[in-house]
Amino acid sequence: MNKNHILSLLFVFFFTTLLYSQTLSEIGNDLNVFEHLNLDDQEIAIQGYDPVAYLEDNRAKKGRSQFTHKHQGVVYYFSSQKNLALFKKSPDKYLPQYGGWCAYAMGDYGEKVSINPESFLVRDNKLYLFYKTFFTNTKEKWLDDIDALQKNADINWKKTITK
Repeated sequence: MNKNHILSLLFVFFFTTLLYSQTLSEIGNDLNVFEHLNLDDQEIAIQGYDPVAYLEDNRAKKGRSQFTHKHQGVVYYFSSQKNLALFKKSPDKYLPQYGGWCAYAMGDYGEKVSINPESFLVRDNKLYLFYKTFFTNTKEKWLDDIDALQKNADINWKKTITK
């Protein structure tokens, strides 16, 4: 073997190793995020609500079992074939912030708190979900200090998924 051939083989080996390690790193990150998502025991997101309806119709709509799609291991339900197609075309656009946990809780104290899928806000084309009961509506608290809470929630979510 001549010197050029050896250098070519070393380059291919280095490039393949780099690409493989980057792929493993990305998979690891996806798996790490997956374990922090707000899913039921069947890995269904948003309690079966249609993620597209929030952004396209500004409504919380329950999805239907005949319109399902699994994206990165998570099952999403849709209220129509049209919404399913929109999601498949651009899934990241419709994913809820903070893994589908309460945005207020993530911003206020960095905790994963369940949501009421009927309590939501679309801001800057992003879906935020909130905890809501008869006596507590965290969406109202979020709106009182939205910029600071959103900034804190972004920071806290990054800390959560890198633990």
